[in-house]
Amino acid sequence: MPIQEKPKGLDAQRAAAQEVAVAALSFIAADGERLVRFLGETGLSPASLREAAGKSGFGAGVLAFLLSDEAMLLAFAADQKLDPKHVVAAHDILAPPFDPDAPVRRL
Repeated sequence: MPIQEKPKGLDAQRAAAQEVAVAALSFIAADGERLVRFLGETGLSPASLREAAGKSGFGAGVLAFLLSDEAMLLAFAADQKLDPKHVVAAHDILAPPFDPDAPVRRL
């Protein structure tokens, strides 16, 4: 479900954001240079990538990596036919900005 369909409910939004993150990882992995850079910046190895992908927060990390390079973000958004703002929104759903005044702690 693409993020632009504005799913109802937090669970549906998280699922849509996670789909964007999975697509982003596929996009990164499809290009050797991007993949080497991703592995280098995350400290992961090809062998540990699969295990890391199953951990909480991994999708947010993938999207943060994508957002760190505007050209890569725009290429991914064009490839997926997404507005780049939807990629930012997906990241914010998976890793909402920290608010020290929030009544609930993030896990």
